[in-house]
Amino acid sequence: MQLKGSGEDGFGIEIVLQQGDRKAPLCVHGPTLLFEKVCKGEEKGRRFYACSACRDRKECPFFLWEDEKVSEARLLAREEENRLKMPPFTHQEYCSRFRKFLALPLGRKFCQDCQLLLLPGEWETHSSHKMSQADDITDARLSRPSLMLKPLENKKSNAQYLFADRSCHFLLDTLAKRGYRKVLCVGTPRLHELIKLRNQEGKSDPMTSLLLDIDFRYAQFYGKDEFCHYNMFNHHFFGGEEASGVLQAFLSEEDGEKVIMVSDPPFGGLVKPLAHSFSQISETWRKLQTSEGSVLEMPMVWIFPYFFEPRILECFPSFTMLDYQVDYDNHPLYKHGKTGRKQSPVRLFTNLTPRDIVLPKEEGYRFCKVCERYVWAQNKHCTKCNLCPSKDGREWKHCSECQKCVKPSWRHCQSCACCALPDHPCGNSPGLEGCFNCGSLKHKRRACPLKDKQRTNNNRSKAKGGRNLPKQHPKKSNSKRKSGAQRRANKLKKTAE
Repeated sequence: MQLKGSGEDGFGIEIVLQQGDRKAPLCVHGPTLLFEKVCKGEEKGRRFYACSACRDRKECPFFLWEDEKVSEARLLAREEENRLKMPPFTHQEYCSRFRKFLALPLGRKFCQDCQLLLLPGEWETHSSHKMSQADDITDARLSRPSLMLKPLENKKSNAQYLFADRSCHFLLDTLAKRGYRKVLCVGTPRLHELIKLRNQEGKSDPMTSLLLDIDFRYAQFYGKDEFCHYNMFNHHFFGGEEASGVLQAFLSEEDGEKVIMVSDPPFGGLVKPLAHSFSQISETWRKLQTSEGSVLEMPMVWIFPYFFEPRILECFPSFTMLDYQVDYDNHPLYKHGKTGRKQSPVRLFTNLTPRDIVLPKEEGYRFCKVCERYVWAQNKHCTKCNLCPSKDGREWKHCSECQKCVKPSWRHCQSCACCALPDHPCGNSPGLEGCFNCGSLKHKRRACPLKDKQRTNNNRSKAKGGRNLPKQHPKKSNSKRKSGAQRRANKLKKTAE
């Protein structure tokens, strides 16, 4: 994936998935990721390590150039800083505390400031904090911790948007009808809760679930076989080999129960490292299969906004995006019942057979016999494209010059030779930015055939004792550099509808 700055900046940031046994340095969120900063027209960028989970340096300030040497004292200081930022208790200690908490006869207390279930000996320490009333901390309430815990809200790290019950029940009913009895819940605490609640009610066949989440607060409510503190951006288990062993035991289908993974990553997350982590889980599952002729890819449902479709399909070509609109309780916009562009853009990406995922007719979905899948009612089938083309829930129109269906607000521009918004700046249409490396408009830098060749030539030159000629940089303008907010606003103005 390439994360590019604005046209004025002339640089881009690419993520580099490391190969071999070289270990990345650690921050409090586990192994960091390797990125490369490349400038337009430059042959080679400079690589650096940064946090896998946080895009905001205020949340996680870790930064290290790949070729930077770190002293022993600095390494020790970093290890101590990471240790101080870890959860106050181990998972085992959380489990022990929860058993004692349930046994309290009267006076249960939950500190809303510290997000912690309190034992009697801790009440005085938290006396000045905001507390939940004892009557609110019932056993039924404790079975739904997502209603007790305050959702994390930083959009540049691990912001939590929790499924609405409508979406939760649809997902679970769909999986149950398909015969799945084990659900690996990656970042989906609401789905994990619903599975446990249904098992308690006993009205349907029992299901087993394992929650993998970066929010360690759930360790207060779930045992080691129900929850693992996990970072989905680098496939890191904070509990070490013991926690990864829990995953392996869960993925085993020796008892004949089918396993499926349902993931709901933060929308600001990078697709490439997420796909890499999910592929590692799928590979672990595949190695545990004992039956001959079993499928090579683990059944998965990835929940993400529709405009990430090209990036997801690049990583998982077997996936299909379904029209089902997922909504959230605590998101200001992603709500069910809204129309046009106000409706939720979040969709289901899955390697399950699309025609087998029955979307509810009462919510406005219909079955397209040609596409052999359920689609949104306004997603009209185009005979020229031979598909139901709409991605955002509106009825799209076919452009004979582009030879494809486009959004209803777009118009064909003869100057740009493609469809765009009527007031778009000509020459800046999506897809015309081209390659940072060679300038071609037919590909991006990540697919440039000259990129690796130039890197190899540079390495050979250095190995022979050659030296690189100093680069002549253009003179910097005396005008004040635009702020980050202004640069982002300019970019959005060019690309947004």
